[in-house]
Amino acid sequence: QVQLVESGGGLVQAGGSLRLSCAASGSTSSINFMAWYRQAPGKQRELVARIASNGDTNHADSVKGRFTISRDSDKNTVYLQMNSLKPEDTAVYYCNAYFTVRTVGFASWGQGTQVTVSS
Repeated sequence: QVQLVESGGGLVQAGGSLRLSCAASGSTSSINFMAWYRQAPGKQRELVARIASNGDTNHADSVKGRFTISRDSDKNTVYLQMNSLKPEDTAVYYCNAYFTVRTVGFASWGQGTQVTVSS
């Protein structure tokens, strides 16, 4: 199994920056990709950015050019650098890992970290 622990959320003014971290432990060699999702009050959880085991990334249109997902494989940690933050980025951000065990896919989620952007 894979366990995830997020950190780095907080309160920031519009235009500011934050970096979220997600440390993975357990069967990290079985991870196919990791991602950041977010869920604002009253809204569905949405994909923000994803990074595959080969390093390929993709970002939601709403954050392209402002957010960057990256990883440190040695530390089994994924980051989300968030720049030029907007009030509409306010949400709980969740780290996600998709991994396979004997061809069966599983998903793990972190506990979530609050990001609040004030105008």
